[in-house]
Amino acid sequence: MANKSLGTRQKLSFRIEPSQAKPRNPVAIAAKQRAAGPHKKSASAVRQAQKLAVKKGEAES
Repeated sequence: MANKSLGTRQKLSFRIEPSQAKPRNPVAIAAKQRAAGPHKKSASAVRQAQKLAVKKGEAES
């Protein structure tokens, strides 16, 4: 009468992870361990931001 709370179809089982047959990709590991930095804005985005700043400056004056 043990495990009375488990249904008849739901049995307690332990999952065993299979060992890896082939080695991992060393390039992928190196890429994952590299520190990722912030993305750089494109030249057009910087230019548009400067253009907007100039327009805002003219509007305030």
